[in-house]
Amino acid sequence: MKLTGRRVIADLQELRRLTSDERGGAQRVAWGPVWRQARAWFSKKLHDEVGLSTHVDAAANLWSTFKGSGRGPALVIGSHLDSVPSGGWLDGALGVVVGLEVFRRAKANGTPVDIHVVDWADEEGARFGRSLTGSAASAGSLDPRKELAHLVDRQGVKLPDALAENGVQLNRMLGAHTYFKSLKAGAYLELHIEQGPVLEELRKPVGVVLGTMGVERHSLRFIGQAAHSGAAPLHLRKDAFLAAAEFALATRAISIKYSGKTPKSRVVATCGVVKVEPNFVTAVPGSTEISIDMRALDAKVLAKMLREAKAAAQQAAKRHQVKLEWNHLWDINPRLFDETLMGFVRASIKEVTGGATELPSGPLHDAAEMQPLVPTAMVFAQSSPGISHTRIEDTPKAALDISIKSFLLTVDKTLAHLAR
Repeated sequence: MKLTGRRVIADLQELRRLTSDERGGAQRVAWGPVWRQARAWFSKKLHDEVGLSTHVDAAANLWSTFKGSGRGPALVIGSHLDSVPSGGWLDGALGVVVGLEVFRRAKANGTPVDIHVVDWADEEGARFGRSLTGSAASAGSLDPRKELAHLVDRQGVKLPDALAENGVQLNRMLGAHTYFKSLKAGAYLELHIEQGPVLEELRKPVGVVLGTMGVERHSLRFIGQAAHSGAAPLHLRKDAFLAAAEFALATRAISIKYSGKTPKSRVVATCGVVKVEPNFVTAVPGSTEISIDMRALDAKVLAKMLREAKAAAQQAAKRHQVKLEWNHLWDINPRLFDETLMGFVRASIKEVTGGATELPSGPLHDAAEMQPLVPTAMVFAQSSPGISHTRIEDTPKAALDISIKSFLLTVDKTLAHLAR
């Protein structure tokens, strides 16, 4: 069968028309009706074109299997159909829909081992705030009662109720882990758009993903003293905002210090939340909450960044005569991908383009949950513009085609490897 991305692109455009609103953004938010519609569309495509049925596990992950001729370990291909509100047409969907093309090729050519394609449930966490829900349940790293039972969306709907609406019982979600283990997977592959500007800046259509960056996420509160902006002399103020602002600038300096010149050595630090109280024009800020999100592919570098950020916060608090509270929110170690599978990705990309660019993933993906369980690799397609989670997210058709071809070649090499 001819190696082409044409049908995958056509399928993605069909899904885009089906699940976007009048403003053009994807509305496939997990647990909702448009998401269920997208899954029904995908299931029908699998049935009509390949003759396969789908199965939903205990965590609402949607599975389909093409049986192989041999008994080697299986290949799992996955990503997610869910989106953020008014999101992009490719984020997640690319990695699921390409699975249909893998099955088409398997139907035409056969496969030496089983191939499983999965649409992971609620990768985005857009409605309730917990990302990677389905893949974490399959990995056995999710504690449903501790992490999900208390979550409520903006309309006041409880997550357990939304799960029940979709046939999922909170106390049975880890049955997905038992199901995943029964598949006896020997490799996991995921195709995804980069969601950032690196490949576009390098003018490369596709890249080898080295792994997902580790994350340190914390919330700080600087506590000073509110005062009248006209009456409080500068030298007597305990300005909590100035301490927070100094901390934010320090974290930028830390990220610049540890960022290398290559995509592999890039690190980031972001202060995305700032809440000032009393928050009116004639008051010296008495309290300021600020968040910090630090990411790096190297665990030792990430640890150094965190230590220096904590020291910078203490210095800022002392300089502005305020108290400091530091609260840990969440962290995850860097997840480095499998060298053998990355070798297949490199070889496939070189076969299609003549060279292979390597880069880490700053965003997390379902592949991050798979990495501790099974050899894992990812292929990135260029994002142009280099942004995601917006309706203007896009990838040039030529880059999409090249990425899909590279991924399909990677699948072929991985299947041959698993069949040995």
